[in-house]
Amino acid sequence: MELLQKTCTPCQGGISPLTLSEAEALLPQAPDWQLLDNGTRLERRFAFKTFAAALAFINRLGDLAEAEGHHPDITFGWGYANVLFYTHKINGLHENDFIMAAKVNQLYTDEYSAA
Repeated sequence: MELLQKTCTPCQGGISPLTLSEAEALLPQAPDWQLLDNGTRLERRFAFKTFAAALAFINRLGDLAEAEGHHPDITFGWGYANVLFYTHKINGLHENDFIMAAKVNQLYTDEYSAA
């Protein structure tokens, strides 16, 4: 099943994070995202034409994160937003991080890539 069709499942901890090879296998379903810190973090920088567009994107991303129950670390400013996913309870990546990355990509493409 494609990541976009999935919903995040609660992670209670006590499981192992994805290995680097497992993360690399999921990465093609999250284009433009990068693996960081030996495959324990997933990050993407998004570009916008204005501060208002970046802020609107962040607000929509926040709504998505609340709906999915999986929250990124976000920094943003005039013309950009950096989004970082990892699962805090396992200090590494889980499939949920990739589900969210794919959904954030779709949000950006559908509503903000031309902003």
